[in-house]
Amino acid sequence: MRYGGNIPEQICEVSIMTDKPILFSTPMLDGLPDKALSIRQPWAWAIMNAGKRVENRPRRFHYRGSICLHASKSMGSNEISSYRWCAHDVAAWLATRPVSTKEAKIPPPSVEELCPNYQDLPRGGIVGTAEIVGCIDHSDDPWFFGPYGLVLENVKPIEFIPVKGALGLFNWKRNIDKMEKAG
Repeated sequence: MRYGGNIPEQICEVSIMTDKPILFSTPMLDGLPDKALSIRQPWAWAIMNAGKRVENRPRRFHYRGSICLHASKSMGSNEISSYRWCAHDVAAWLATRPVSTKEAKIPPPSVEELCPNYQDLPRGGIVGTAEIVGCIDHSDDPWFFGPYGLVLENVKPIEFIPVKGALGLFNWKRNIDKMEKAG
């Protein structure tokens, strides 16, 4: 739900937790990359919270650099079932891979820890930033199932910014401008 009003320098949304307005000032957006990549949940959650550093794509991707990570508004049952299947693989891989002595003191996450509460996942907005440093067509990483994978580094969560997504790389700040004009 959006608030109307003539506040061009702010974006306003209602918090589902408190029912109070959340304001995002435009200057806060200035330090974020202009380009964003939309990723369906729960895969976006896995990038932000479960160490997923390969984002699978159907074709080669040539862009390298900083991006915002957009959590898609849609999340189908296929995403949930394929994610659970992948989480089982990741948990098994983490439990059997060789680790340093320091890492051995920390037990690997369970499948339950790798699986979020799907209803609570943020959708339809920017959830973080990352750097695309490569595109691969094979990997031993359990998150990779191809045919291509974007290699992500420097993943950082940010406060959720509601904004409409798009296919491929898109300039998400333009979508904010459109939302403000429509509001």
